[in-house]
Amino acid sequence: MSAAHSAQRRSGPSLMPVQPRVGRRMARFNRRVVNPLAVHVAGLLPGLGIVLHVGRRTRNVYRTPVLVFSTKDGFRLALVYGRESEWVKNALAHGAVRLITRRREYELTDPEIVIDPYRQHVPFFKRLFLRVMRVSDFIDFHSAR
Repeated sequence: MSAAHSAQRRSGPSLMPVQPRVGRRMARFNRRVVNPLAVHVAGLLPGLGIVLHVGRRTRNVYRTPVLVFSTKDGFRLALVYGRESEWVKNALAHGAVRLITRRREYELTDPEIVIDPYRQHVPFFKRLFLRVMRVSDFIDFHSAR
């Protein structure tokens, strides 16, 4: 009897992949504690930047620290907290953001979500970090300049 049951197709919530709650908890913590501190240095350090984006409902301008990588025609930003992040939704809805990195400001347009399991345009050590964090989603932007 147990062999027949094990061969039967199972369904229900037990087979659905469970998303770790640590990611969203950490995102909330970072939004309240780390981000207000990080925006003061993120625009100065290599590999980090500040995205200035407009809220979809509030029309307020928000500043979010991000991991930044140069591409041939713009920038690739790592979606460390996934596509559900508010800044990602705002960027896709508005179609443009401003990026401050290495003390320079860029106008970025044409956002496109990219799934890149090989983490192209990412330096070796940061690639390892993103691999450990299981980050393979990015958002690509074209530089308006």
